[in-house]
Amino acid sequence: MDNFHDLVDGVLHPVAPACPLCQSDGGWLIARLDVCRVIRADEPGFPAVYRVVLNDHVSEWSDVPEEDQLEVMRVVNTVERVMREQLHPTKINLAALGNVVPHVHWHVIARFDWDSHFPAPIWAQSQRSVEPGQLSVLAHLMPRVDDALRQRLLPW
Repeated sequence: MDNFHDLVDGVLHPVAPACPLCQSDGGWLIARLDVCRVIRADEPGFPAVYRVVLNDHVSEWSDVPEEDQLEVMRVVNTVERVMREQLHPTKINLAALGNVVPHVHWHVIARFDWDSHFPAPIWAQSQRSVEPGQLSVLAHLMPRVDDALRQRLLPW
C-alpha cells in the first residue's frame, strides 16, 4: 500500500493514483459496501459480467485482512447466486487475476453454451459467432439482475 487515501462515504481508503479501480468505480455501480463494491462490467459480447472490487488498493489477495476476505467472498457468493437464479446460465466463472489491473477484484461471469467463447475463458480466442438476438435478450435481462443484487446486498 502507499500513502494516498481517498475519502468515500466518510471512510479513508488507500488508493494508488495510477490504478483505474482507484480512480473510478470500474463499471456501472450496483452496490457500494464497507469493504467492496459490485459493478456490472462493460465487456463487449458478454453483458452478464460483474466485478466485486475491494475498496482499498491492495494488489494481492493474501494481503487483504482475513475479515475483509470473508466479506468479499460473501459478496461474490451472493452475486453468483443471484445470477444463477435470474439468468440460469450453463456455468458461472469466477476469476481473480490482477495481471492487467493489480487491484484485488473478482470477476463473476455468467456463461452460456451458446456464447462466442464457451467453454474457453471470455478473454480467449472466439470459437463461434453468436446470434445477436441471444445477446440482446441477455442484455435486456441485466437491469432486473442489477435490481435483485441491490435488494440482496444493500441491507448489509
